[in-house]
Amino acid sequence: MPARSIGRTRARGLAGRLRCALRGDRGEATLELVIATPLVLLALLAIIQFAVWSHATHVAQAAASQALAATRTQDGTTSAGHAAGQRLLAELAAGPLRHPDVTVSRGATTVSVSIRGEAAAVLPGVHLHVHAEAVGEVERFMPDVHEFTDSELSVAGNSRAGGAG
Repeated sequence: MPARSIGRTRARGLAGRLRCALRGDRGEATLELVIATPLVLLALLAIIQFAVWSHATHVAQAAASQALAATRTQDGTTSAGHAAGQRLLAELAAGPLRHPDVTVSRGATTVSVSIRGEAAAVLPGVHLHVHAEAVGEVERFMPDVHEFTDSELSVAGNSRAGGAG
């Protein structure tokens, strides 16, 4: 009988210690840290991803504006605008903007520039698209020629001569 009572005492002791350990706060801080740390890091990486996307959008918009300025001049061409946009993208977009595609079109009165690409990925599997567009009128020289009609000449002539009119 004494051997059985020793086995029961050990079983009760082990169960009692387990219940006591589960009731206490031991290990709670570690568990919170294990759960909270990855979530905080994920939130931080999401903020950084948004900042990279925003910067890539601004770079694309600057390149579109530069291409528009080169294309819309009186003697500008689509190839000059395309080259200006690519030049600015080569200088600025090496980090935040991936695979930029510049499209320049020039009509008789308007110019349109579109830049598409993808923001660099900070979070794995996140692919944010970037699109910037600039549209403007073609700059044209319009001489200011004002010809007087016969009625304007007679009114102007009468007012200078002091006549009624």
